[in-house]
Amino acid sequence: MFQINDTVSYGTQGVCTITKIEKMNLLGKAEEYFVLEPIFQSGSKIYVPLSNPALLEKMRRVLSRQEIEELIKVMPDDETIWIKNDAERKEKFGQIISSGESKKIAQIIKTLYLEQCERQKNGKRLRQSDEALLNRAETILYNEFALVLNIKPEQVVPFLHEQIGIDTLNKK
Repeated sequence: MFQINDTVSYGTQGVCTITKIEKMNLLGKAEEYFVLEPIFQSGSKIYVPLSNPALLEKMRRVLSRQEIEELIKVMPDDETIWIKNDAERKEKFGQIISSGESKKIAQIIKTLYLEQCERQKNGKRLRQSDEALLNRAETILYNEFALVLNIKPEQVVPFLHEQIGIDTLNKK
C-alpha cells in the first residue's frame, strides 16, 4: 500500500506525490482518499478513493533508474504497434496510455515517432489525434524519466537520442 510522501505514477496524470490521506464526506458517505499532487503541474490535486480498486490500479510506483535504463536499452528492438484504422488506433493507444504501462507507452512513442518521420519525408504531418496521443504519451513517460534520472523534462529527448541513437530507432 502507498503512504504519504510516496512518488507514484497515476494514469494519464503522470508523476505525483501522495501529500496526504484525507477523510472526506461526499454524498453523505465518509471515505478516505489519497491526495495526489502532480510534480510537474503545480496547483492541481487529484483525489483517489481508497475504496475504489479500479482507480487504485491506476497508481503505481515510479520506475527505478535500473528499470528506466532497461527500458531504454530495449527500445530500439521493440516492435512498433501501428494500427491502420484511425478509430481503433486512437482507442487502443488511449487505453494503453491510461493503463500507465511504461513499456507499452514507450512502444506507442516509438510507433508514432516513426510514423511522424515517415510522413515528414512526404511533406505531411501526423493526424491531429495521433499527435495528441504522442504528446500525452511523451509527457507521462518523459516526466517520469526526468524525475528518476534527475534531469529536466526538456532534457529527456536529447538524453534518449544519446543513449539509443535516432538512427537505431529508425531501423524498426
